[in-house]
Formats: sequence, structure tokens, C-alpha cells
Amino acid sequence: MAAGITRVSSCYYHHLILKNKNGLSASVAVSTSFKKMVTNAASATITASSSTNHGEYRSIAERVSLEKEIKKSKFIAIAAPISDEESAFSFLSEVRDPRATHNCWAFKVGQHSRCNDDGEPSGTAGKPIQSAILSSHIDRVMVVVIRYFGGIKLGTGGLVRAYGGVTSECLKNAPTCLVKSKVPMAVEVPFDLLGLVQHQLQHFQVEDIKQDYETGKDGFAMISFKVDFDQVEKLENAVKANCSRQLVFYKQ
Repeated sequence: MAAGITRVSSCYYHHLILKNKNGLSASVAVSTSFKKMVTNAASATITASSSTNHGEYRSIAERVSLEKEIKKSKFIAIAAPISDEESAFSFLSEVRDPRATHNCWAFKVGQHSRCNDDGEPSGTAGKPIQSAILSSHIDRVMVVVIRYFGGIKLGTGGLVRAYGGVTSECLKNAPTCLVKSKVPMAVEVPFDLLGLVQHQLQHFQVEDIKQDYETGKDGFAMISFKVDFDQVEKLENAVKANCSRQLVFYKQ
């Protein structure tokens, strides 16, 4: 048997949304841009509570592949970080080889997981790939195992060991990283405090900062942003302490 691990390319991480069950106060007018940002983010992601431990998860840092020959059949496992089911099928379309005998796969996004045998006997390919992913404790990942038949049948047990084995080995060699969830927030700020609030936000390395001046209140702007889930309370306390206790924060 011959095997080799290859790092294919760097990949992005998809930050999740940590929902606040209390939602936004109905008595306060929230800017249109913040509502749109929250709606789009929520529809494109799965909540952190459904898939992660306290708003964080471990995924692979980049796309990797492993090639192995088993009884003259060539197996190529390709693993990649994904953000959702749509990105999983996009990855599958990219790497599947129509010339191969089988393109079997499985992916996991939070508590949602799917697999496919692609013509192999039921339960001998997709399920072993899926089981290997679950055993790795890696989230938001897809593995596609491409098989080129070499003329020797492996039998049910042999197929299970082959597909599960190459997947486990591929993921074992993949570099991993801890990804923190991002919470979309907003704060309504009087014009004279905009610079001070912006300065405070920079200390917490917030992302996607936007300012909306159409708040319905003269002299006020709405600043929207995303921050690590474990920094929400610290950020809110720091901004209020250094800027104004009257500032009101909104988060999904």
C-alpha cells in the first residue's frame, strides 16, 4: 500500500451567528442596514449553539488530500472546510471526477450531516466516511473519496475499512484551527461620540463595521459590527464605561 498526504490550498472560515433569544427591543427603532445584516447572516448560517461548544468549533485549516492504493484500486480522499450545505455541494462539484468508478462523500455542519455511497453497496462508503468525520471531532468539513477500480473486489468489510481508513488518515494529517463564532451587534451613537466609540471598538478587533445615519433620530448614527462571542459583554461594558452609560446595544 502506498499513501501520501497533500495540502492543496488555503481556505476561508465561515463565522457563525450566536443568537440572543431575547431578540431586539420592539420599542426601539433599529436601522434598516442592521436589520438587513442580521437577516442575511442568520439565513446563511447555523447557530453556534446547535453545533459547537460555547460558540466555538474546530475545523481543518485548509484543503488536504490523501492518495492510497488498496488491492490495485486507487483511493483519493480530499477534505475541505465548508460553511454550509451549499458550499459542500459546490466543493463536490469542483473535485468529483466523472471518469472515476465512484465519488463517495460525507460532510458535517453542526448537527447536520449527510453522506452518499455513489454506487458502492449501501453503507460501505458514505457511512464509513461519515463515521470517520464524526470520530475526528472536526466540524464544518467535507470529505470526498474518489475510487478508481483496480479489478479486485474488496467485499463489504474491505470497502468499509478502505473508505473509513483513508478518511481517518486524511483528517488526522490535516492542520486544524479553533474558530470562534461572531455575534452581529449594533449601537446607536450620538454624533459627538462617534470617534470615541469607534476607538473603543478597535480594541476588540471587531469586523464588518458599518455606520448608518438614517436612524430616524436627528444627531444619531447606528454603528453595526461583528465581534467574537466571548467578547460581547466585555465590549459593551468597556464602551459604556469609556463613552456613555446611556448607549444602548442591540444583538441578535
